[in-house]
Amino acid sequence: MTLDRAARRTPEPSSSVEVVGEHSQFRLDLERIRFSPYFSRLSAVTQVIAQPGAGPLIHNRLTHSIKVTAVARAIAVGFADASSPAHALAARHGCDAVVVQAAASAHDLGHPPFGHLGERVLDRLARETLGLDDGFEGNAQSYRIIATLDVSTAASHGLNLTAAVRSAIAKYPWTRFATTAPFPDGGLPRGMRLVDGEAVATKFSAYGLDAADLAAARTGLPPMVQSLECSVMDTADDIAYSIHDVDDFYRAGLLSHGAVAREFRGWVEGWSKLRRLGDEELASRSAPAGAALEALRRKLGASDAWIADDDAFAAAVDTVADDLVDGLLATPFDGSIASERALSSFTNRWIGHLQTSVVPAPEGVARTGLVALDRGAWHEVEILKFVHRHFILDRADIAMYQRGLSRVLTRAVKGLTAWVTDDYDRHRVPQRLKELVDIAIAGYELVRVARPDGVPVPDAGAVRRLGVGRGVVDYVASLSDDQALAVSEAIDGRPDRLWDIGQNL
Repeated sequence: MTLDRAARRTPEPSSSVEVVGEHSQFRLDLERIRFSPYFSRLSAVTQVIAQPGAGPLIHNRLTHSIKVTAVARAIAVGFADASSPAHALAARHGCDAVVVQAAASAHDLGHPPFGHLGERVLDRLARETLGLDDGFEGNAQSYRIIATLDVSTAASHGLNLTAAVRSAIAKYPWTRFATTAPFPDGGLPRGMRLVDGEAVATKFSAYGLDAADLAAARTGLPPMVQSLECSVMDTADDIAYSIHDVDDFYRAGLLSHGAVAREFRGWVEGWSKLRRLGDEELASRSAPAGAALEALRRKLGASDAWIADDDAFAAAVDTVADDLVDGLLATPFDGSIASERALSSFTNRWIGHLQTSVVPAPEGVARTGLVALDRGAWHEVEILKFVHRHFILDRADIAMYQRGLSRVLTRAVKGLTAWVTDDYDRHRVPQRLKELVDIAIAGYELVRVARPDGVPVPDAGAVRRLGVGRGVVDYVASLSDDQALAVSEAIDGRPDRLWDIGQNL
């Protein structure tokens, strides 16, 4: 059974769509996403480095999403060229550039305050403190926003997007409760891993509350496999992430040429000795330069044997070393026109190279979508991501700052939960929070009635408790970085930032 790609959850009167036709329906979806307050909010949500400490030119979630959209569109448009290696694949599966743009614009809507740190903290709080079995996941939160939380005059809830766009947003098209047998290659999709012999979802694109909506959007698509438009968006996200984070860290002066050069030179000159070291020796503080890159080579070989290759890895190390280490980083960024030109040239060169390196992926491979970067470009992206992960995210000062931010979110979640459940004072809870709790309670009641496949059905007595937990998480996840700080401090009895909370709470 297949579903009309342009079908919406709720039929809309013809007057709500000025121009009929599939393409115009997709453009309406794109406009609804871009005019959403959840989309505007991304300008005040951290990508990796918080703006107050790094300046206005550092990427936030909004500028990242805009650039992912541009890369994704370029890839999709390129498929229309008959000479593209993915032309036949796009013709067979359908790859509308506007659907790809819409999915790319929406892919980070659910990102909570404080970047990936916020995602981890909210997941822990949701599962361990609030008793929500499916916890928190940024991708699932994005889908919840477009399917349930955002508003449109054309539907009672959600943006009423087409099936094509909804399925293109679902990077990990299953719930946390999903199980699967290994794919033909014996592997599991990205976002799933084996625990005690069972496949467990660590990344997923819908909570149990929204599972039925995702299943309806994906009618006719094979289980556990992204749509082609989703695969294009996912690849574009990887490309933008690998380049723009390096851009940010160089601009902020956080990438030390000496430290990066020492690591790359150590691997190039000592790879034969490094391969004889055990994994514990590579991870020790006394490990020689190049050990972290060697650990990356081993990790890629273990997790992505379908594409990982030692020769391609070595070639990619050389390429990144030449262009990034001995090229861009050799001259510190000083804000001059020359340094801006050098950075722009580096970014444009890599984006152009990577977005033209997208090819059909091998069939039956669990760890990839329908398209992927070719072998050389795939290794280059992994090494670029290694640079900012190893030299920035593992820094002690950033780790210390993140521990402080985790307490901010903990105070906000626990304080708001206590308020909502306070029989004497819950009537003064912010109206938006009340509404989100009511929406979640209604959602759990519907799960009890509809019993969607593969989703745990809550007991009647648990519905309100779960609704409160999910509503609080929905509320905190919708805050900007500054709003989260202000809410946390206000709940803690410190009024210094009281008026930073904003009227939308």
